[in-house]
Order: sequence, then C-alpha cells, then structure tokens
Amino acid sequence: MPGFESFSLAVVLWIIAVIALAGLVHGALGLGFPIVATPLLALVMDMRSAIIIVLLPCIAVVIASIIKGHGLRAVLAEFWPMPIYMFIGAGLGTWSFIAFPHAPYTLLLAVLIFVYLNLDRLGKTDWPLVRRRRRCFGAAFGLIAGVCEGTANAAAPPLVIYYMALALPPTALVQALNICFITGKTTQFATLATAGGVAAAQWLITLPLAVVAVIALLWGIRVRSNVDAVTYRGWLKRALFAIALILLAQYGYAGWIKG
Repeated sequence: MPGFESFSLAVVLWIIAVIALAGLVHGALGLGFPIVATPLLALVMDMRSAIIIVLLPCIAVVIASIIKGHGLRAVLAEFWPMPIYMFIGAGLGTWSFIAFPHAPYTLLLAVLIFVYLNLDRLGKTDWPLVRRRRRCFGAAFGLIAGVCEGTANAAAPPLVIYYMALALPPTALVQALNICFITGKTTQFATLATAGGVAAAQWLITLPLAVVAVIALLWGIRVRSNVDAVTYRGWLKRALFAIALILLAQYGYAGWIKG
C-alpha cells in the first residue's frame, strides 16, 4: 500500500471524512465501523489498501468503546465464551469459504436479516426460550456469527439478533458486541502483520486516523447516551436493514463482475 504522499489532497480529505463518519456511527450504534468505512474507501482505492487503512482505527474504536462503557466486569462474566465461539465459527467459515468460494454467503446472510426484521415487524421476536437457555443459544449464535465473519466478513447481525433477544440494555449490548469484535480484528491484524506482507510503516501512517476515529466515536457515544433503549433498538434494526442492503449490493456487484 502506498503512503499518503501518493494520494491527492481530495483523496486524503475523503479518507479522513470517511473515518470520522464511521467512528461517529460506531459510537452511536456500538457497531458499524468497518461496514461503513471499507466500502466508502474502496471507492477511491483498491480493497486491500482500504482494509489496511481501516484496521487499526477500527481496533482503536472497539477498544475505546469497551473502555467508555460501564459494567464490563458483569458483561465479561456473562458473555466471555462468545469470542471463543466466534473464533471457532470463523475457522469453520473460512474453511467453508475456501472449499466453496462461489456459495452465496452474502445473499444468505441478507436473507437471514430480512427474515428476522419481518418477524420483528409481525411481533414474533419475543423468544423466552432464548432467555431461558441463553448459554446454549449463545454458543449457537456465536458460532453463526463467526461463520458469517469467515464467509461474508459481517459478524454483527447474528450477535445483534441474539443480544436483542436477551433484551440487554444499550450499554451492556455495546460492551458485549465489542468484546467479540476485538477478537476478530486483532486476529486479522496479527495475520496481516505477520503473513500479509504489510510493513510497519504502512501501519504507522494509519495511526493519525485512529485518533480521528476515536474522537468521532466519543461524539457518537454522547449521541447514544441521550436516547432511550426503545429508540436505540430502533436504530439497531435500521442498521441491520442497511447491512442487508449492503450485502445484497455486494452480491449483485460480484455477480455482475463475473458476468
């Protein structure tokens, strides 16, 4: 990946604006940084460069989200196995992606989201069984989230569905999401840093963007702190709908390229 000196001023300003927007969204929702930033950066550069630019700011945002939250000890006591389930599921998902690279993973995940949102519209998402057997369903949803990460690069939707089924308050939900995200993103960073051919200098030039992302995140957290739980859940449902549209667009674009 070239350094910032190879980018025009317009591209640099676009990068800064995108990182700030993604940080603001992540602060307000507790998720969404890579989903917002990666495709917008890919409009002005290759996908590999976009992923590298996004990664350290994303890790910084996730860590800051965890630190700024409350009740981390209680969340870890309840949900500490979730990152483990995600790690296992990501391995299964990666194997599946390698073995069946042309399977419609993004389409399947989009369909899953639309089914859930339609059930919610019909008032069919009150699942007492999930709350009674939260550990068993936690394992299932954690594995599914990992598989989605390994195949469609989107772990958030199954996690959001599970945590909303448990009726977690916004602060606990955000904490629970981000302890899962940190596992996936640090694993991705370790892989790229050791075997991905990314030099230390390439990571260093993204550190100022991490500062921009965290500052925007703090503004987003302030916005979230001023809304009630019902409003926040509505935001999450709209975010799921937006993610599903993005996944459909990715699927359609991939099919168009192949065609």
